[in-house]
Amino acid sequence: MEYVTNVVCPFCGTLCDDIVCKVEDGEVVGTMNACRIGHSKFVHHEDAERYTKPMIRKSGVLTEVGIDEAVDAAAKILVDARRPLIYGFSCTDCDAQAKGVELAEATRAIVDNTASVCHGPSVLGLQDAGYPICTMGEVKNRADVVVYWGCNPMHAHPRHMSRNVFSRGFFRERGKNDRTVIVIDPRESDSSKLADIHLKLDFNKDYELADAIRTAVHGKDILYDEVAGIPRELIMETAEILKNAQFGCVFFGMGITHSRGKHRNVDTAISLTMELNRYTKFTLIPMRGHYNVTGFNQVCTWESGYPYCVDFSRDSVRYNPGETGSNDLLQHKETDGMLVIASDPGAHFPGKSLERMAEIPVIAIEPHRNPTTELSDVIIPPAIVGIETDGTAYRMEGVPIKMRQVVESDLISDEEILTKILARVKELKMASK
Repeated sequence: MEYVTNVVCPFCGTLCDDIVCKVEDGEVVGTMNACRIGHSKFVHHEDAERYTKPMIRKSGVLTEVGIDEAVDAAAKILVDARRPLIYGFSCTDCDAQAKGVELAEATRAIVDNTASVCHGPSVLGLQDAGYPICTMGEVKNRADVVVYWGCNPMHAHPRHMSRNVFSRGFFRERGKNDRTVIVIDPRESDSSKLADIHLKLDFNKDYELADAIRTAVHGKDILYDEVAGIPRELIMETAEILKNAQFGCVFFGMGITHSRGKHRNVDTAISLTMELNRYTKFTLIPMRGHYNVTGFNQVCTWESGYPYCVDFSRDSVRYNPGETGSNDLLQHKETDGMLVIASDPGAHFPGKSLERMAEIPVIAIEPHRNPTTELSDVIIPPAIVGIETDGTAYRMEGVPIKMRQVVESDLISDEEILTKILARVKELKMASK
């Protein structure tokens, strides 16, 4: 049995980089240090219904074909579409993301990723108010106050608290005993059970609570007995803890990006963080979900100037979330051809979007059978990044991390598939001139 060390887990935005994989006869048979979800991704990546050959739907039936035939069919769908949509990218590496943006430009498509349905409001908020961020290493080594707002890391990012709260840091030698943990969540959760303070606010009242804390931080009196369901005294106590921190960090999740206020909630949370820096050192980090959703926003910004919802259909690049987002295009029936890569909108998009996906040709670059492949006309299976091929991914706070290949695969990578499609698109465009 071979032990492959320093493996990066390709599951969530925590990107744990201390995984040990046990490999026997070319298969991962066990792991060390991984959470249950990460362990399952390594050990059971072949157990789900795995595609081993490209497939095209012929007369309503998916039929195995060669890679060249599948690439040709995919390229024709994108070239023939008047307003193609390319969506996903959150579970693949940065090189594939860059190639996807290049493909979108070549086909005059709209390119979007899963941020448009999760942390898109975070991006809009930071564009409004800035981004007082730090690395997770600084949190581990320095933070004595950690706030989890609108998230439940014990379930969504299972090793996040163990790596940032309970772990011993350079200036926090006793780990959790040297920190104050505050959870702001309308529900009881496994994360709130571990907190020193749980602010159990009313639903959709994140903006009001953040504003009240800002008022207390400024030394002003709160005129109401409670705000957002939280007693005035507890708000004042929390504000004092935040002001007196030596180093603090707010981790925020979709509980504030998708409750009432959306990007304005993020805006006021960023403003609170910046105002706390008048008294101490405070930072803020979004709890990004997929392991490289942050990477796409980085790569797309380098390539186009915008992080997601980018429209290449005109001579100048356009960016208008609410108009150029994937669900907007699908529900308004504006797109007539779609490529999905490294995501599963079939399992997560609303019904009206799926109805449109069922009406138009869909290409899926996807290793496993899922709801999206059930709607697809062309399926091209890739090697899985972080297990069967290497690549680079960005951790939730924007630190690039190199991912290792653990086992061999006969399949080619997402980047190679997109490169082939791009080359065929250029051939078809040249032939039509």
